[in-house]
Amino acid sequence: MHKIVHKQVLSPVIKLFEVEAPKLAAKARAGQFFILRLHDQGERIPLTIADYDREKGTITTIFQEVGYTTKQMGQLNEGDSIKDIVGPLGEPTEIENYGTVICVGGGVGVAPIHPIAKALKEAGNKVITIIGARNKELLFWEEKMAAVSDKLIVCTDDGSYGHKGFVTEMVKQVAAEQEINRLWAIGPMPMMRAMAATTKPLGIKTIVSLNPIMVDGTGMCGACRVSVGGETKFACVDGPEFDAHLVDFDLAMRRVAYYKDEEKRAAAKGMCGREEAE
Repeated sequence: MHKIVHKQVLSPVIKLFEVEAPKLAAKARAGQFFILRLHDQGERIPLTIADYDREKGTITTIFQEVGYTTKQMGQLNEGDSIKDIVGPLGEPTEIENYGTVICVGGGVGVAPIHPIAKALKEAGNKVITIIGARNKELLFWEEKMAAVSDKLIVCTDDGSYGHKGFVTEMVKQVAAEQEINRLWAIGPMPMMRAMAATTKPLGIKTIVSLNPIMVDGTGMCGACRVSVGGETKFACVDGPEFDAHLVDFDLAMRRVAYYKDEEKRAAAKGMCGREEAE
């Protein structure tokens, strides 16, 4: 069992948990993730590691309530426990001194981009961070991202805070002003696809962190397979980071949508169960 030592509500649908997981915290590195189950019969949920504290033995994760299990998870509070956690999983980010880099976090993607930006900064890079969301209410960690960046740019789709527009537009502006040696982008699949289309003609090496359907996290089930450069890869063991310009996003997005109907039925069943219980 893993105790939730801190909970923060970042928006009505975005929650932060700091959870006791000393073995995981001791080995966690930027770019990695873990899988949790809330209870014995629970669904396996992969979540990225947004931060870790080796001395306290805790990890921090941020998630958006989009399905039945994440909505269940959002109802937990400080002092409650998570049944089990497996990790760290996946290959860590390749951290070097590249020069000037851009880290882009879209929506909840701000959480996994944080440890990457932090590690790149510690490696001596000039880090320009761009975070974006549909509106101001969905933004979080502005101060935390600023602390690990040389420059922070905030934008919202509706213009309710920061620059009005998409993160791709800000990347174009920044790249027009200076040479960019590498870029990381994490967020919704359509955003990462748009980023790949934006940076390819600019000649900027771009890394994305894919979030396909995942079950066991060890490469055995094959649920997370994606096509990269014409080769089949498994996001859980070969990734989750890949060269954005080689990813078949059309296939990845179709696979992510495979179980949408089942997810809707599970969410509806869960709601009925709660209503009956009440």
